[in-house]
Amino acid sequence: MAASTCLIWLVFVFQALALWPAPQSIKTGNSTLWIESTITVSYNGRSFLDSSSEAFSAAGVSSSIFIQQAVTRSFDLLFNKGLVPWKQHPRHQLSELEPAATGPKICVRSLTINQKGLEHTFKPLAGQVDESYNLTISEDGRATIDALSAFGILHALQTFIQLFYEHSTGGSYTTLAPITITDFPKFSHRGLNMDVARNWYPLPSILHTIDALSWNKFNRLHIHMTDSQSWPMEIPSLPLLSQKGSYSTGLTYSPADIQKIHTYALLRGIEVFIEFDMPGHTTSIGLAYPELIAALEAKPWNEYCAEPPCGSLQLNNPAVPQFLEKLFDDVLPRVKPYTAYFHTGGDEVNMNTYTLDPTVQSKDKTVLQPLIQKFVDRNHDQIRKAGLTPVVWEEMLLEWDLKLDKDVVVQSWLSDDSVAAITKRGHKALAGNYNFWYLDCGAGQWLNFDNGLSFQQYYPFNDYCSPVKNWRLVYSYDPLSGVAENDRHLVLGGEVHMWSEQTDPVNLDQMVWPRAAAAGEVLWSGRQDASGNNRSQVEASPRLSEWRERMVIRGIGAGPVQMVYCTQGDGTTCSL
Repeated sequence: MAASTCLIWLVFVFQALALWPAPQSIKTGNSTLWIESTITVSYNGRSFLDSSSEAFSAAGVSSSIFIQQAVTRSFDLLFNKGLVPWKQHPRHQLSELEPAATGPKICVRSLTINQKGLEHTFKPLAGQVDESYNLTISEDGRATIDALSAFGILHALQTFIQLFYEHSTGGSYTTLAPITITDFPKFSHRGLNMDVARNWYPLPSILHTIDALSWNKFNRLHIHMTDSQSWPMEIPSLPLLSQKGSYSTGLTYSPADIQKIHTYALLRGIEVFIEFDMPGHTTSIGLAYPELIAALEAKPWNEYCAEPPCGSLQLNNPAVPQFLEKLFDDVLPRVKPYTAYFHTGGDEVNMNTYTLDPTVQSKDKTVLQPLIQKFVDRNHDQIRKAGLTPVVWEEMLLEWDLKLDKDVVVQSWLSDDSVAAITKRGHKALAGNYNFWYLDCGAGQWLNFDNGLSFQQYYPFNDYCSPVKNWRLVYSYDPLSGVAENDRHLVLGGEVHMWSEQTDPVNLDQMVWPRAAAAGEVLWSGRQDASGNNRSQVEASPRLSEWRERMVIRGIGAGPVQMVYCTQGDGTTCSL
């Protein structure tokens, strides 16, 4: 190792506390520490370099290789993509507020990582793994991370590197030593739902999003893989699905791509689970197997589906369960090593569709409900036999009144009342009210309206969920709102949603970030602070503005939180 230039020296300057998401507890001082790449790192008494010969395998990944790679990535961000915080200080005053860059310095000379618990799984059910951590940095430059799991260590590293700024003349420093942080997530399921069916996302766009999720302490990526518009996932036993159902040749995810997504995410603390939405939203299956689909591309489309093209799996056709058996037999063994969940959809099932189903020919709910129950039971039985846990949209429970086993996770999107109703029935719930956490809202209609009555009726062409869910509205959402106190333990957490009617790789970052980061703090830190008060925009805005700058430096095209005039003040500079 190169000799360190750090000697003992104490400097006292002011640094605002700007961690995102906010830790549960933090105590700081006002002493300056510098950090250099010569820092020594140990894991459970060994240099993290000692594990360099280990490699990832589909059978699992050891904590040591997980942490080795996390340290390497974190230090790359710290030393190569640091933030010079000129936007966070009054204009032309940064040089006066930075510590002196010349002369002797005191450095963080060691980082000791202690994992105190045995690793049980890297594909946990919600709540199965302890993600908490303790982080301390002493005044004399000794940093320590204590955690029970590798996930906790990963989160601690993200916090650790946020404590440092890049000096305007070079080098990295913090002015907060000594530092003591105790942290843990409020919710065990903290996710983004990413729709890759309505617009195509190449593999790098998904991996890029996984990076950002990890930095924001999310732990789930829900990939809405298939819908009426396209089937982009290759199924080797049913090759026509993607050959006919993808938007174009080459716009598909191969088995190797799916494995890459899972492994890349796993090493960043993100568990990926896939959704095949059904029985509705399945028109793309009909491009390869039209005999399985009812109301295939039926017109007028608004009578038979929520958006074009229409089509739902037939409910009483014996060929459908045979198809599904083959489909899941192909997919489930390939995702099982990396995830505990599989999402079977179930939203927006249109009853009119089944008047055109030759095996049903009815829109009577009393006729349809037993058929949908049988359909869902078949899918969930196969998912359980594969060792996975089913997830469904709320309509399956609340609209269709299906009998779902208690292991099924029910994902809500319509209202706070829905979350309360799900938990009242004793089911685990995921929150994500579209009035707060639908990131696609407010872009206006994606449909066209011809001159005349249609134009007049829909002018000025707002979408159904306008307005835009700005970060302040996202931040105001409480996943526990309206849920009875004795049912709150059933709310596993929630997901912020990125539907893709008008989003693709070009605008993905700006559509998701920094608004998803606001949801991320709600899910990690809680809507309320340690005093039980709702978290304040005035306090949050400077932190989120700084966090946005860090994400931009790391390559995420996040939109600004405020103009620089505001960020160079404090949270009250631009407030009412």
